[in-house]
Amino acid sequence: MAPSYQRHQLQVHGVVQGVGFRPFVFGLAERWRLAGFVRNCSWGVLIEIEGPADDLEQFLQALYDELPPLARLDAVERIVLPLDADPVDTTPSRHPNANPDTVHDSTVHDSTLFAIEDSQDAAGDFTSVSPDVATCDACLTELFDPSDRRYRYPFINCTHCGPRFTIICDIPYDRPFTTMADFPMCAACRQEYDDPRDRRFHAQPNACPVCGPAIWFVDSPDASNHSLRRPTASVPIPLGDRAIERFIDAMFEGKIVAVKGIGGFHLACDASSDMAVALMRLRKGRGEKPLAVMVRDLDAARRYAHVSPREAQILCSRQRPIVLLRPREKGTQLSRHVAYRNGRIGLMLPYSPLHHLLVQDRPLVFTSGNLSDEPIVRTNEEAITRLSPLADAFLLHDRDIHAVCDDSVALVIGDTEIPVRRSRGYAPLPVALPCTLPSLLAVGAELKSTFCLTRDQYVFMSQHIGDMENIETIHAFQRALDHLSRLFRVAPMLVACDLHPDYLSTRVAEGFAQQRSLPLVRVQHHHAHIAAVLAEHQLPPDEQVIGVCFDGTGFGTDGTIWGGEFLLADAQRFQRLAHLRPVPIPGGDAATRLPYRTALAYLHAAGLPWVPQLPSVKHCDEQSARLLQRQLERRLNCVAASSMGRLFDAVSSLIGLCHVPTYEAQAAMELESAALTAEHHKATNYAIEIDEDARRHTMLLEWQPLLSQLCHDVQRKVSPSAIALGFHRAVANATVEVCRRIASSSGLQTVALSGGVFQNLLLTENITRQLAISGFHVLTHRLVPPNDAGLSLGQAFVAGTLATARP
Repeated sequence: MAPSYQRHQLQVHGVVQGVGFRPFVFGLAERWRLAGFVRNCSWGVLIEIEGPADDLEQFLQALYDELPPLARLDAVERIVLPLDADPVDTTPSRHPNANPDTVHDSTVHDSTLFAIEDSQDAAGDFTSVSPDVATCDACLTELFDPSDRRYRYPFINCTHCGPRFTIICDIPYDRPFTTMADFPMCAACRQEYDDPRDRRFHAQPNACPVCGPAIWFVDSPDASNHSLRRPTASVPIPLGDRAIERFIDAMFEGKIVAVKGIGGFHLACDASSDMAVALMRLRKGRGEKPLAVMVRDLDAARRYAHVSPREAQILCSRQRPIVLLRPREKGTQLSRHVAYRNGRIGLMLPYSPLHHLLVQDRPLVFTSGNLSDEPIVRTNEEAITRLSPLADAFLLHDRDIHAVCDDSVALVIGDTEIPVRRSRGYAPLPVALPCTLPSLLAVGAELKSTFCLTRDQYVFMSQHIGDMENIETIHAFQRALDHLSRLFRVAPMLVACDLHPDYLSTRVAEGFAQQRSLPLVRVQHHHAHIAAVLAEHQLPPDEQVIGVCFDGTGFGTDGTIWGGEFLLADAQRFQRLAHLRPVPIPGGDAATRLPYRTALAYLHAAGLPWVPQLPSVKHCDEQSARLLQRQLERRLNCVAASSMGRLFDAVSSLIGLCHVPTYEAQAAMELESAALTAEHHKATNYAIEIDEDARRHTMLLEWQPLLSQLCHDVQRKVSPSAIALGFHRAVANATVEVCRRIASSSGLQTVALSGGVFQNLLLTENITRQLAISGFHVLTHRLVPPNDAGLSLGQAFVAGTLATARP
């Protein structure tokens, strides 16, 4: 019996452009000898396919089972067409605003032909864009093969690897819409680009030494001379080799070199040189904040840090984030200046061909190319202007960076990857929501700024922007917003921001909304944190959880600083059920810069004497102590704070670890590091008491008895590490007990954890383990950071669901 022939149209949505998806479809069609075509569209990929029904089903199954490594399918809509029908309108029903005249102008009837057709654009449509990804094994093999025409070429790539998000200016993802538009392909590259059986078929950054970008090395550059342009050379490969040799020489000489990468500039130096790393810190204004280190391979990483199988998997992943690892204490080459008094070291592996050529046997510091608190540098011109005071030399190239994208950072808690900074390798992949939201902009918070745009059921998170504390970061924010709005065709109808009136991000949101006459929704900080977890796990907007949010600061609905919160929350509303007893903090938010003053404020609130044996008291001179005492007694410029982050700061100072930090959360991080070194059987036993206020229907976590005992132990010269571990255990025990009591009265058994304090590995592992033993279902962050970088997602979920709930 003759096979039953059918013709199907497939509308494919997801990450399906620039990732080798069309040649993959072509190969499947050839395997089963099917007729038809495949085409990029603004909304994704359109496939029309014709052949025996059984073969079509096998084709469709293989479409899911054998995806190219960078592709991701969000939805495949199938329409069965008549065999004699003309091709139908390529605009899916989910995109009603697309141009109805955009129709393919040919028919598909030839049973032996399958074609890859030119891209097609339709106004208003969008598709997902692939992040930048690490160099694949096939390209690495060619990179180090002397017989290959791309031998040691720093820009080798294919459809399975290389830059994507940072070079794309608009969709569809075709070369004219990327920063590679200025590099016409040579005949050999064009042949690869046009061959659907080649892995470089329609690889938009495809290039070689003959026709592509080049690198060059510059000493003592001058923006007015020719150092910004590629030097004249008859053969580009030796030019690149000379640049790499000069870079390696500079590393041996202890110099700092500004290196233009995929998503911006890095500052690089020899990580084994005390002199070079100390100079880097001094010039960059880095203080004691840890520096990221790039090492050659996984074996090298294991020489400098303890690497679990899960951590190894993340280090070697195509995202290649910086991974925060436990350092080895002895026998490493790393300078002592790389990370001070920190229980973690940030290591990453090379992720671009240039890195593979630069990183030899010795480790290199690779830190963001900027002055501290400024956005990273993007262009050669900016680098010469802004980085000349920091760098001794420059390694430049002439492939433009359209979108700045800093390195991502991750850590592993238990066996789960927790994002600390979500940027290169992850942005701008969307987060899928459990419901459709109106198009909106959520601007995030002030520190670790990100924003997000929503469309349909997707949230498009921006790359890391930085701390919104200066005009340069605002400009970077606006540039990134313009880029994402254009890529994903989003015109916000609503704006969401933090409740804090003085955040610069709040003022940006107010200006944006006012200029466009859009409604502005102010979302309480900790509600947004919990809502971000709910959005990640796709909980329905009306599903309540016990939300535990621990961070440094967040503006409360009562005008005080919150940060040690237990909420009964869903996406639309929350109720504050428990919190740390508030403490009047002198200077409010500014107290984060002076933990010793915070410690003295806690002592005052607890009625404990400022005895000179306590390190916090000893650090404060007599005159400052008298003024502070008077300020606390009169409540002058004091803001009540129920912040877990401030409690961590106070304890860190009280036991002599950190009095004046040089970077955010340093005091708390050093407290965790001390606890990790403690012998468990020597940990002190502390308890945070829980006081139920029946009149207010809340619980107060009373930290005063703990503080009294802790001060007593400090004066008895108990080791700081034993005190630190005992403190962590007390916080974990109290957290679990409060959750048990809330569950008893509410019947809820799901707990969501969020806030920057939950980047503390020791605390988070303890709490999640105890909660699981107690029968709770625990939700933690896996797609966006628990710190304020994930806040925009929660703001969007809250504001969007509130907007759709209104009549």
